[in-house]
Amino acid sequence: MAEKETLLTANGLKKLEEELEYLKTVRRQEVAERLKQAIEFGDISENSEYEDAKNEQAFIEGRILTLEKKLRNAKVIVASEVPDDVVSLGSRVTLKDLDDGEEIQYEIVGSMEADPAENRISNESPVGKALLGHHTGEIIDIQVPAGNLRYQIMNIDRAH
Repeated sequence: MAEKETLLTANGLKKLEEELEYLKTVRRQEVAERLKQAIEFGDISENSEYEDAKNEQAFIEGRILTLEKKLRNAKVIVASEVPDDVVSLGSRVTLKDLDDGEEIQYEIVGSMEADPAENRISNESPVGKALLGHHTGEIIDIQVPAGNLRYQIMNIDRAH
């Protein structure tokens, strides 16, 4: 079975590469130091410091493997190739909520870069998926767990 392609913006690729480098250099060293200190405390069979450090080490190594796999399968979305007349990965979309008249802006990104607090939503999320392929002026009904959303697409442009 082929591994799933990881869609990233250039900025998202840079952030993942930086995180991987940080984990491999800084965090690995910190945990190794914690393990060394915990072992110096003596009997590791009842040493919670040692257990915590081993758990953290396992988490870090798992994250490193995940990042390496994602980066190996990365496909970078080139901003100049993102159409600005249709919602696609890499688009910044301004929507008007037809229920309350409020406007909101989302950037459509791959799932590895999604950060709802920063209005960066995944192309695989209910809202992101529903917006893909639509044009300025269109009204979109989106079924979400909390009910139904009605948005009008006010503007589409390329995210930076």
